[in-house]
Amino acid sequence: MWLLFAFIGIPLIEIGLFIQVGGAIGLWPTLAIVILTALAGTALVRSQGVAVLGQIQRSFNEMDDPTEPLAHGAMILLSGALLLTPGFFTDAVGFALLVPAIRERMFAYLRGRITVTAFSTGAPRHHPSRDSVIDAEYTELDPDRVEPRPGDRPSKWTQS
Repeated sequence: MWLLFAFIGIPLIEIGLFIQVGGAIGLWPTLAIVILTALAGTALVRSQGVAVLGQIQRSFNEMDDPTEPLAHGAMILLSGALLLTPGFFTDAVGFALLVPAIRERMFAYLRGRITVTAFSTGAPRHHPSRDSVIDAEYTELDPDRVEPRPGDRPSKWTQS
């Protein structure tokens, strides 16, 4: 149901705001505001996005939970999409998502609604010792029966 509101309600809100603002200040100033907010939003999204990328890399390097920086990155990405979309309502929501305090509150709200059951960095939990046994199957070839291919050289593994 909320998706239906988003696809019908938001464009209606934008149209209403364009009519109101355009009637109050005129066509060209309205279009200038839309273009300026897109340019300013792009610059802000770029600078905050670079900062969040640094936080994500730092959390991976330190083997910390990257959930919060990833969520901030996703919200900044959504903010950029909203700021590039022409309209006053989407610009207001986009600029709001660029405020770190608002992103932190949204993250806290979403974290309360989502349950994470496991987190893994993909790194091995233990390091095998040097004398570990590797179980494998092999077939010994008779060197007299195998003909070398052109360009083959003896392996250093077989030399004593």
